[in-house]
Amino acid sequence: MDKIVIEGGQRLEGEIRVNGAKNAALLIQCAALLGDGKTTLRHVPALSDVRTMSRLLERLGCQVGGDRTLSIDPAGVAKGTLEAPYELVKTMRASVTVMGPLLGRYGRARVSLPGGCAIGARPIDQHLKGLAALGAEIELSHGYVELRAKRLHGGSVVFDTVTVGGTQNVMMAAVLAKGSSQLENVAREPEVQELARFLNKMGARIRGAGTPVIEIEGVDSLTGIDHAVVPDRIEAGTLAVGAAVTRGNVLLRDAPVDDMHAVIAKLQEAGVRCSVEADGLRVEGPDELRPIDATTRPYPGFPTDMQAQLMVLATQARGQSLITETIFENRYMHVPELGRMGADIHVNGNAAVVRGPTPLSGATVMATDLRASASLVLAGLVAEGETEVRRVYHLDRGYEALDKRLRALGARIERFHGAPG
Repeated sequence: MDKIVIEGGQRLEGEIRVNGAKNAALLIQCAALLGDGKTTLRHVPALSDVRTMSRLLERLGCQVGGDRTLSIDPAGVAKGTLEAPYELVKTMRASVTVMGPLLGRYGRARVSLPGGCAIGARPIDQHLKGLAALGAEIELSHGYVELRAKRLHGGSVVFDTVTVGGTQNVMMAAVLAKGSSQLENVAREPEVQELARFLNKMGARIRGAGTPVIEIEGVDSLTGIDHAVVPDRIEAGTLAVGAAVTRGNVLLRDAPVDDMHAVIAKLQEAGVRCSVEADGLRVEGPDELRPIDATTRPYPGFPTDMQAQLMVLATQARGQSLITETIFENRYMHVPELGRMGADIHVNGNAAVVRGPTPLSGATVMATDLRASASLVLAGLVAEGETEVRRVYHLDRGYEALDKRLRALGARIERFHGAPG
């Protein structure tokens, strides 16, 4: 098991290109199941989650090849089992989003229920509600959900809660349904908009992505296409916080500024200078950070995937910050680890009070989930002495070679293979 060791105290300086978005790439991989012919995806991040999704597609009968440029040919899927097994779904929850395309194109799917998640319960009841409204017959047994439909029909779906995965699953099912569908109270995230752009390029008829209502006119077939994945707004935000807390100066090339308004606003509230340039976003950390108040919300609000990173910034701000988590009930698992490094954080329910600035000191810490692991790396950048982050396989799910990329900006950071977990 790998570990990352950081010697703190170095400013991040220079420029770095933002990688393709993990959460967009995973859903587009699923959507490739809908096309007649091969799909080529470019600007794909080299991540363990992307590799897991590729293994699942191969298990379903796809021919998958490549790395950062990925080819997916679903020609053999109809002969396969159309099953997403537990051993893959348990390692990556996004696996459940094969339900929509399998049901929409092949008329059936068998998918393991995902169960619990390290950052809290994430049920799929809204996914199933939406698919049932399109005519799916659904049976739950032995830890699996089985779905069948000769051909889905258009329908009206009003989601009880905003759900990114549910919106995407039902969108992918509806594009090949007979007739028109209307989805209300949908997720508006950039990854939903990217999926709609991809599907429309394949020949789908989707309107309204990015608004609370999506309208879909079903078509008879879709084609495989060539598509480049959008840059990752969460990776860009993480690197921006790294520049801010180290009082650095970093140009984030290709940063998706239009998708980062909530994050940029909080950075500016803390006194960070954010300048949009022709080829990206420049982030300059101030001599003294100001405290911030932030509440996680569905897009276009402040993203839950940036909460842990922002908390590290708050530990270095002069005064009291308040961070409130409204999306997941168990997403403060990084707090005890930051506390071991000297952070002054008090959690009461879903609110965390952070008092700063507190000098952080290097320690051995344990990553508990993807974004928590990123926050510990950021804390290590500003801590005095050596920080050892263990269980970095969480980090590798969503950040491609983050240690190498930070080292290129001046960080003293090394990865060690085969370290104890």
